[in-house]
Amino acid sequence: MAKTQQSGDSPLVTSAPLALEERTTKRRLADSQPTTTWGRFKQNIYYLRGRGALEISIVYGLIIIAFIVTSLAIPDSFPFLSPSNLSGVITQSIPVLALLAIGAGVLMIGGEFDLSMGASLGFAGVVFIRVVNDHPWPLAFVFAVASAITIALVNGTIVVLTKIPSFIATLGMSFFWTGASIFINGTTPAVIESPDDFMDKLFTGNFGFFRAQLLWMIVVGVASWFFLHRHKKGNHIYAVGGNVAAARAVSIKPNTVRLLAFSIFGLMTGLAAVLTVVRTGGMQPGTTSDLTLYAIAAAVVGGCSLSGGRGTVFGMIIGAALIRTVENGLILAKAPGFYIQLFVGVTIVVAASINKLMEGKTS
Repeated sequence: MAKTQQSGDSPLVTSAPLALEERTTKRRLADSQPTTTWGRFKQNIYYLRGRGALEISIVYGLIIIAFIVTSLAIPDSFPFLSPSNLSGVITQSIPVLALLAIGAGVLMIGGEFDLSMGASLGFAGVVFIRVVNDHPWPLAFVFAVASAITIALVNGTIVVLTKIPSFIATLGMSFFWTGASIFINGTTPAVIESPDDFMDKLFTGNFGFFRAQLLWMIVVGVASWFFLHRHKKGNHIYAVGGNVAAARAVSIKPNTVRLLAFSIFGLMTGLAAVLTVVRTGGMQPGTTSDLTLYAIAAAVVGGCSLSGGRGTVFGMIIGAALIRTVENGLILAKAPGFYIQLFVGVTIVVAASINKLMEGKTS
């Protein structure tokens, strides 16, 4: 029973039991917070926005270690560490896919998809070649990137105005832009007639163990990270993709944010088109459709949620690196070509399943 006491003319005062005070105190949110360093670290990891990127980074690190050990053991049969492989393959293929993964990933965070990426890249590549053959390359660069951004904005406007799911709308537009590429160039490959030395050095320069594409990936990746994770517009993209009703309730304009995400998608596609065309010296319309699914796969592997609202730039880059590195390992091991397709297909399903499981744990 509660203890009572009487003091002069004051009424009886009842003191609450100590156990009840403790139970009430423990209901506060602050009391559920960890007090140890290890406990705080585990909680930060659990609620980390880029937790998926952290997990896939561990997997990628194990793959790299396995490839390095194998290359040191049998360098002739598996020349993974050879300068020609590191510079000629790894540092050229990974950056292009990483840029495409950033574009696809930002759009996925905003809750949208664009399946015309491959067609848009082909169109921008043809535009770059047609302009650079008659004008200075900086003008061609501007035209190529601008054309890719315009295509993305056209696709985004169709999605925003018609309310058609972006998956369907951009699938149809991918055929349109492929046809447009063939219309302006024909069925023969577009070829750069007189490459500029400075242009080659800027976009594909050889710096020993790496190529210029790697520098482009680092610069664009850092800029994208600051925008997506430190700028309010980046947070708006997360908000719209996570809960559009809640975003609208705090005065965020979802349609404007979606168009912003589409424009970033176009920017990354245009940059990747220029890097690809300068390296290969040409572009065949209709041959880049596979890059769409590769980019989406890289974003999903890197931790982007298929339902929107989750993902990191670092994870997108790691996802692209993992896919291209394993692809390179299969080629070095002389595995049949369909093994690569099997790997990409299984990777998409497994990564999507893991992402869905992680979403369930944090909800």
